[in-house]
Amino acid sequence: MNKKIVLVVDDSEIVLAMAREALEAGGFDVVTALNAKGADNFIFSQDKPDLIILDVMLPMLDGDKKAKMLKDNELSKGIPILLLSSKPEDELRRLVKESGADGFIRKPFAHGQLVEKAEKTIREKLAD
Repeated sequence: MNKKIVLVVDDSEIVLAMAREALEAGGFDVVTALNAKGADNFIFSQDKPDLIILDVMLPMLDGDKKAKMLKDNELSKGIPILLLSSKPEDELRRLVKESGADGFIRKPFAHGQLVEKAEKTIREKLAD
């Protein structure tokens, strides 16, 4: 079975490194981007990600707005998206609902929590 590819988009190199370490240890291939525009190069490539994790607070275009754009696009609407933020849980639930994202992860995250949420989200999308 091929490794699942996860794209993590965050403007913090530290968060990207932590997410990469956790997800690679969990058996995923990981691609990172520092902003939503940089993510497009990978999202619309031949090897689409199996999951996108988007920071809510990104330069130029917030992650929840980017999630909405991706869910509205025929080429990317089937890719599950998790929002990543330190915002309060109730606000994250609202952003998930408004953007069409598939869930959220709160910062700071534990390595196991991130891997478990990624696996669960991909599994649920495949079951759809």
